[in-house]
Amino acid sequence: MPNVDWEEPFCGEGASCYRVGTDDQGNSYIALAGAEDTFLADTQEALQQMIRDIKAGKADHLL
Repeated sequence: MPNVDWEEPFCGEGASCYRVGTDDQGNSYIALAGAEDTFLADTQEALQQMIRDIKAGKADHLL
């Protein structure tokens, strides 16, 4: 597993909590809080857009 610097969990109303993080090479990661060993990795831009959509309520069903 890569060395990921995880941020504090984000918990939406009525949704699962998730965490985002980055490694020393600039890769981005997202995982459900408490399950950081099972994560999704993608480009930073792709994960930022997904997070914006989740926070806007457009993709809440994905988590």
